[in-house]
Amino acid sequence: MLYFVATPIGNLKDITYRAVETLNAVDVIACEDTRHSLTLLNHYGIKKPLISYHKFNEKESAEKIVEILSEGKDVAVISDAGMPFISDPGGVLVDVLKEKNLPFTVVPGASAFTSALLLSGFTGEFCFIGFLPEREKDKKELLSRYKNFPATLIFYTAPHDIKRDIETIYKVLGDRKASAVKEITKIHESEETFNLSEGLSGEIKGEYVLLVEGAKEIENPLNNLSVEEHIKHYIEKGCDKKEALKMTAKDMGVSKSSIYQYTVEK
Repeated sequence: MLYFVATPIGNLKDITYRAVETLNAVDVIACEDTRHSLTLLNHYGIKKPLISYHKFNEKESAEKIVEILSEGKDVAVISDAGMPFISDPGGVLVDVLKEKNLPFTVVPGASAFTSALLLSGFTGEFCFIGFLPEREKDKKELLSRYKNFPATLIFYTAPHDIKRDIETIYKVLGDRKASAVKEITKIHESEETFNLSEGLSGEIKGEYVLLVEGAKEIENPLNNLSVEEHIKHYIEKGCDKKEALKMTAKDMGVSKSSIYQYTVEK
């Protein structure tokens, strides 16, 4: 069996009992960065053979992991922080496992973007996007797809990228309220709410989760018309009177009965 195991995003205590049990039980642990992972593994006295599995060797490492599984051994995959596959290596391996019909499961745990969502206070629907592409052109192309999306947009960004990312998001989406959350679960955890046009204040340090409010609902231009004009618009579009009344009521957010008094000559 292969286990995708979530690891702490900062505080080493944020790991589940099941995760520690799993890491102790498997035969091999695949790590995004073996040196980084040793800090966590040594903290919990976990001594296992480690192999490297990162974005620069995903394909080769995936094949190696499949070989280990074929020998009847259990493997755990961990990233430097959080859940493998979520803006971290893991996608290539999942594809291979599905293609070969090999079993795998997940050992859930800490999540940076859900923690940041709570700390930001942005409620309601959200859309997790992750890291933006490196090229400016690609960033703008991706962001343009979400320009009119009403849900909170959530991004991951590194300290050396966050100012540029904020500027690009502002250029494409316009001025909106945003929240930058950093050092989640650590001593210097902080959240700053700001407008995109203003940018961040203070020292830029640590990994960030950037949240941007969704697009405001676009007002229906038909609602600037009088009720009679509104109904007439739909009749001229080919609707019969009954359908025109129904559509008008829907646009205006009122009951059909409240506008039945209005009649329009075709």
